[in-house]
Amino acid sequence: MQVIIMHSRLTRAKSVTLSSKHLFAFLSAFALLVLLVAFVLMGILGRIASTDSTLMKSILPQAFQASANVSLTGNDKYLKENLNAMAVKIGEMQAQLIRLDALGERVQGLAGVKPEEFNFKEAPARGGAEIVADTAKQDLSLQDFQTALDALSKDLNYRSDYLNVVESKLMSYKLQAKLLPTIVPVNVGYNASTFGRRLDPFSGRTAFHEGLDFSAPTGTPIVAAAGGVVVAAEYHPEFGNMLEIDHGADMITRYAHASKLLAKVGDIVKRGQHIANIGSTGRSTGAHLHFEVRIKGVAQNPHKFLNPGNDRVDHSKLANYYRQLPN
Repeated sequence: MQVIIMHSRLTRAKSVTLSSKHLFAFLSAFALLVLLVAFVLMGILGRIASTDSTLMKSILPQAFQASANVSLTGNDKYLKENLNAMAVKIGEMQAQLIRLDALGERVQGLAGVKPEEFNFKEAPARGGAEIVADTAKQDLSLQDFQTALDALSKDLNYRSDYLNVVESKLMSYKLQAKLLPTIVPVNVGYNASTFGRRLDPFSGRTAFHEGLDFSAPTGTPIVAAAGGVVVAAEYHPEFGNMLEIDHGADMITRYAHASKLLAKVGDIVKRGQHIANIGSTGRSTGAHLHFEVRIKGVAQNPHKFLNPGNDRVDHSKLANYYRQLPN
């Protein structure tokens, strides 16, 4: 390639011959210059971006800013949706925990566990040596956290259902215990005659005594051995002033020879309530209480039920009594 150079200061034109080697060298130098300028500009823009994001936005092309924003917005949206879902789940779990605390306190009271022995409102103490594991496995991913949260929620539901069943069972046992004749009906006096065969005080012959006799002064209060409904309050030729209380499950208690009856048929009496006074009415040799426990009309030994100073009843023994009775 030949280049002719003409200028007013030159007396004549000059020609310069450029070969392909000259042309290649020129293009290479130009390319290097462009790359150098580009690197310099990138360094300047990087410093500006780290100090002033507003100025960076004004300098960068709108298309580049839009593509970057789309990428960031997509990630932010994904994180926000997952965080919102987890926040809802945590709120539900907090409500379940409040319910479990209240339910646990009710079960605690029914079971007779003291608050100082187990407190539902305090976190259990924990501790131990720290063992460093693989660092790659220490950090939970968002998916791992979501999985753990779901498992904890299911576990809370299971615990809640289990405590509800336990509460129902304990409540049933407590109600049964209140309806069982476990309180001694006379607080003073002594046991003058036991359950079983004995010599009859009037005839002198061997006879079966179907209850317990508690000897005490006339007028001594008689209390209900358990809660129930009064089904009989009358004078009986042999038992004198007699009171019968139905406790459910075909069980009744009988209080005989009273001097005075304080309850009438249909009354609902509570455990330990004053229902009559000791006397010597009917077939009796002196002031005392004749006390019976009957299940399905069959007399039971009251000693199986009476437990002075303690309301706890062995339900397994009671179940055995029922199985031994005739249908």
